Amino acid sequence: YPVAVGKASTPTPLGEWKIIHKALNWGGGFGTRWMGLNVPWGIYGIHGTNKPGSIGTYASHGCIRMFNGDVEKLYPMIPWGTTVRIVNNGRIVPEYFTPPPSMKKGSSGQKVVYVQSRLKELGMVFDAADGRYGPMTEFAVKYYQAWHGLPITGEMDEATYRSLGMIK
Repeated sequence: YPVAVGKASTPTPLGEWKIIHKALNWGGGFGTRWMGLNVPWGIYGIHGTNKPGSIGTYASHGCIRMFNGDVEKLYPMIPWGTTVRIVNNGRIVPEYFTPPPSMKKGSSGQKVVYVQSRLKELGMVFDAADGRYGPMTEFAVKYYQAWHGLPITGEMDEATYRSLGMIK
């Protein structure tokens, strides 16, 4: 199905999310159907639109817009709890990105998803990449650091990003 995704300034969150809310006619700009995602740092979903000319562009504030007819076809087929995998060119993690100076337990956001996804690719994380740097992510980082001879802090630092191949 053709879609519109987030603008560069308000990107669509990459990762593996779950449908946690469904509604009919949720509000004017959201078209005829709404399927909310469990992204922890905002309200994002898959929905119809009152701006069909935006489909096929980077136009939203991060949601995935669809033609109303298309989302109406999908809506009854997608139950609550369905996993939605949002990727860019087939990847959740970009080849390289600018990481924050440090990332630790309590952090949240898209860059946490990148770290979790990279650790998952390496078999260090078995939970979903949910964007929340909680106890399991901290444990996975410590485990990775121990296996690679890095200081075991449980926090993402430059050496850990570099070892993971996430920065040059």
